[in-house]
Amino acid sequence: ISRKNGAAQREKIRCPGALGVFRYTLDAVQTGESVLTASICVHGIQEEPMNYIHITKENLDKEHICCAMSGKQSLAKKEWLRQRFDEGLVFYRSEERGKCFIEYIPAENAWVPIEAAGYLYINCLWIAGAMKGHGYSTDLLNECIRDARAQEKNGVCILCAEGRKREFLADPKYLAYKGFRTADISDCGISLMYLPLVPNAEPPKFRDCARHPKADGDGFVLYYTDQCPFTCYWVPRVQETAKEHGIPFKAIHITDRDSAQNVPAPVTTYALFRDGQFLTQSIQSDKKFLALAGVRD
Repeated sequence: ISRKNGAAQREKIRCPGALGVFRYTLDAVQTGESVLTASICVHGIQEEPMNYIHITKENLDKEHICCAMSGKQSLAKKEWLRQRFDEGLVFYRSEERGKCFIEYIPAENAWVPIEAAGYLYINCLWIAGAMKGHGYSTDLLNECIRDARAQEKNGVCILCAEGRKREFLADPKYLAYKGFRTADISDCGISLMYLPLVPNAEPPKFRDCARHPKADGDGFVLYYTDQCPFTCYWVPRVQETAKEHGIPFKAIHITDRDSAQNVPAPVTTYALFRDGQFLTQSIQSDKKFLALAGVRD
């Protein structure tokens, strides 16, 4: 990004394997924000370019963050993001409202139990609803890869799982198509995939606590963070529901990186156990929790 006489300058950079050209624009006079634009041409049909806004400390308070646009959920998530920016977290979202964003961070600072020195770790790559089918996931993934190359990283890594789409987990078939390889697999079926960017890069791996998930205590035990905005909404409701029905339930709120990197599960945003066994990383509503507990409300 460059600026001359107070005017925005555009620099075109071709990304290897990208469908189009990324353009970076900095308008320091009006907004001070950097906006990523991707133009895509598929089979000769020119798509309307999508603008992507780089969320930073400076614009966080005034921008929506896709997965939670208002309320307490948004505030909790934004505060979590605010504390991560100095640790290298990057967040891009579509200029058009909708669930279309990527969030990534140097793996050494990621809130997951992995060993991945020199990698970027993708917290979330989410394209949903009307946003799907336009190549936006490719735009965002390519930007992460470009950034990893610029920082001379060993590669990029992300969590995934086979089968039906699961919360917080990417599609391994899509990742394999993009050149990702399987680095490690947890006993619960969650995989760690990676895209090496340098020759002979050592693959990332799970820590033992994530490779063999197991929690202490009887009944339900939940580990969760504020990384997903919906945990602050549903966790208290599930706690109250469990109390009303006499269901043993313990919630452990993870509030720092070191604790997150030692959670006994691959996913730390939401990891629910029963009698020590990992059940799900899917956020439970009160009704879903009761069904999971075998209780008819």
